[in-house]
Amino acid sequence: MKKILVAIDGTPCSLKAVDYVGQQFSGVNDLEITLFYVLPYVPAAFWDDGHILTEEEKEARKKVVDKWLLNQRMRLEPIFREASEALAARGIRPEQVTIRSVSDSTDVAGSILEEVRSRDYQTLVMGRCGRLQGERFLMGSVTTKIINQGAGIAICVVE
Repeated sequence: MKKILVAIDGTPCSLKAVDYVGQQFSGVNDLEITLFYVLPYVPAAFWDDGHILTEEEKEARKKVVDKWLLNQRMRLEPIFREASEALAARGIRPEQVTIRSVSDSTDVAGSILEEVRSRDYQTLVMGRCGRLQGERFLMGSVTTKIINQGAGIAICVVE
């Protein structure tokens, strides 16, 4: 079975990548598409304040962090739903689509590369959000890092 990882973040750029995969692979039965989202690292406001926390402080902080993570995961539902619907509209069957996310990442590009390598995906597809500066096109930092560090990975960057 062919395995494709589509890195998404809810931006129009990532949804273009989803649509591209739907266009290119519609009707391919021997295919598994994974929609992958990297949740941000817990904000600095939730970190240790530089002193040893009491048990009560640890428990209170854990509740706040857990609530923050739950809210982050709830934000993912509409992003995954929109991406899944876009694939279905192109003829990709729901059973061909899986959804994955990782949390507490300080390195989005590193998390995506780790996912690709650890689960033997044949191709990584991602959208490009960048801008034109003079005659040069600048890509986002995540895309640039993946291209620079993605030796041996088939990477498709969709505009």
